[in-house]
Amino acid sequence: MPPCENNQPCPVSILVSLLSGPWTLYILWVLGSKKSMRFGALSREIQGISTKVLTERLRMLETEGIIYREYKATIPPQVTYGLTSRGQELMGVIEQIDAIAQRWYGQPPKDSVG
Repeated sequence: MPPCENNQPCPVSILVSLLSGPWTLYILWVLGSKKSMRFGALSREIQGISTKVLTERLRMLETEGIIYREYKATIPPQVTYGLTSRGQELMGVIEQIDAIAQRWYGQPPKDSVG
């Protein structure tokens, strides 16, 4: 990570590195739009992600305090994930990315020649 002026890791570099991991923004986008989800539902919602990668990403996001994990010792166990207040802070940026993606890829560009 590039250092800041005081030779410490730059906060922007830390956050960009965190969010640029595989599937990370998409996981946050799904959790932000659904409030909270159980692991199985989250796995089904994010088609193409492996259980291993989803588990790794969720653990990393939980460690960073961006999502919470709620465990209930039932049979079978219920594990629910959702955004913390820290995760909610990211939703404005993620919603802006969603709006741009919808404009760019949600419909054919109006200025295209075809």
